[in-house]
Amino acid sequence: MITNNYDAALVVDKIIKARVRDIKDFPVSGVLFRDITPLLSDGPAFKRCIDELYKIVNGMEIGAIAGIESRGFIIGAPLAYEMGVGFIPIRKSGKLPYKKINKDYELEYGKTSLEMHMDAVEDGKSVLIVDDILATGGSASAAASLIRAAGGRVAGFAFLIELSELKGREKLKGAPVIVLTTY
Repeated sequence: MITNNYDAALVVDKIIKARVRDIKDFPVSGVLFRDITPLLSDGPAFKRCIDELYKIVNGMEIGAIAGIESRGFIIGAPLAYEMGVGFIPIRKSGKLPYKKINKDYELEYGKTSLEMHMDAVEDGKSVLIVDDILATGGSASAAASLIRAAGGRVAGFAFLIELSELKGREKLKGAPVIVLTTY
């Protein structure tokens, strides 16, 4: 029986860690990739993670949820649905058809960029940025720059997993960082 939020968080931590697969040297040599696809394929476990994120963020002022391509879509869209707010896709470069803004950033294994439609965020709208894993913080920081450049306000960041040794949290100043489990 779960008796409090701490107990619920421990259960979700165990659910995630039991279903995340480690893949060495992917996508490049020296990187340990945390594969969430086994978690996503387990319906009750995936639902429990979305439900736990919803419980945490439900009291926050959130006007929209922005998901970072691609696993941030998988986490962010059901959370936006549950909250009854809009969903903003933040995509890899070259994927959006309308006028867009772009932000370059560094990965732990290279450089890339993200983009968002210029009109995706209303002025002053509070946006929660969602992705599966917080690693170096590059993609989440780039997403925050896009939200702010479009006139929005970053309400916070939410992730299933944080890779704490990569210190990505340090790049995400000025808004709460929510994670369900840490490696």
